[in-house]
Amino acid sequence: MEQEQPVVHAFDGKPASTSGKQAQSGKIMSKQAILIFVGIVILGIGTGFLLAPKNSNVTTVTDTTKLASLPKGTVFGSQDEKAFKDSAEGILREGGIEGEGSHHLERPGGASQNVYITSSVLDLNQLVGRKIKVWGQTNAAQTAGWLMDVGRAQIL
Repeated sequence: MEQEQPVVHAFDGKPASTSGKQAQSGKIMSKQAILIFVGIVILGIGTGFLLAPKNSNVTTVTDTTKLASLPKGTVFGSQDEKAFKDSAEGILREGGIEGEGSHHLERPGGASQNVYITSSVLDLNQLVGRKIKVWGQTNAAQTAGWLMDVGRAQIL
């Protein structure tokens, strides 16, 4: 009868079952790898907390009765003026045009001068009926003459 060769071989060429010391060093290496991995995760989370901004740039008002008493000049949304270069002002009304925009700014000159707006940053429903100035980014539209994604608004 032929002697069967082991299926698993050690990397150093010795049979895997010859030394208990090799198995012990493999356990130590795996423990070290786990500790290094856990350390990297903890350092990553700690770095995220340290580098994250401490205050939010978004102002929200949850009580609509407080909104009516907010003074003119109150700014909502991002304070980064460079990110939102386009601006428009008018009275905020609900409703877009043929699926474009969730709201629109009513401006002098009739419906052709409306600016249709959406916002992923602001809750525009809080400002309906108020005269506001918005800053945002103009987007391509199918129907609307001017479609803007708003990131900042100011009560006028």
